[in-house]
Amino acid sequence: MTGEERRPGGASAAEVFDAVGARYEEVFAGVPGQLAALDWLADRLPPGARVLDVGSGTGRPAAERLVRAGFDVTGIDVSAEMVRVARERVPGARFERADVRTFEPPAGGYDAVCAFFPLLVMDQPEVADSLTRMASWVAPGGVLALATVPGDIRGLEIVWMGHRVTVSSLSAEEHLRLLAGAGLEVVHHHTAVYRPHGPDAGPEEHLYVHARRPT
Repeated sequence: MTGEERRPGGASAAEVFDAVGARYEEVFAGVPGQLAALDWLADRLPPGARVLDVGSGTGRPAAERLVRAGFDVTGIDVSAEMVRVARERVPGARFERADVRTFEPPAGGYDAVCAFFPLLVMDQPEVADSLTRMASWVAPGGVLALATVPGDIRGLEIVWMGHRVTVSSLSAEEHLRLLAGAGLEVVHHHTAVYRPHGPDAGPEEHLYVHARRPT
């Protein structure tokens, strides 16, 4: 996840993920929709394609699978601890501590952007702005794979992996509208229920979106 602004009663994303660290990979291992999205993305890119992994976490599974597929992968995450872990676990990719709201891509953008649950710990207008920013980084002919927890949610305080956080999101329809408004063609979307590993984890609804920018 990315997004560092603190909300009343909740820790920032950086604080939460610095504390969670590698445990995130254990709790959210083997998410079927994420693995399918990575396969979809990999099937549409030539070797050496430039890929940005937003909210790269531990580097697994996204950056690791994409490096193995022969792509030039950059990961960004607001958590210094996640960046440290990712650099150790996926040395074939580049990782940097960066906020999606202020990150500046290189000229020409990326052949693909993947973003698995990176926009939840921020305010709702920031979610919308960040989604539009990420879409703008997809080069002509490139693709985007996105996953999130959908819902018209703003400033909801929850306990997540033992930490109080304040989360926001957008409805599935709003995600699709914003991506289309940013010039992307949505080629597939679906929702699925996933139960994270661990005794305190409840089921989550996930939205998956595959999109492309026309050439």
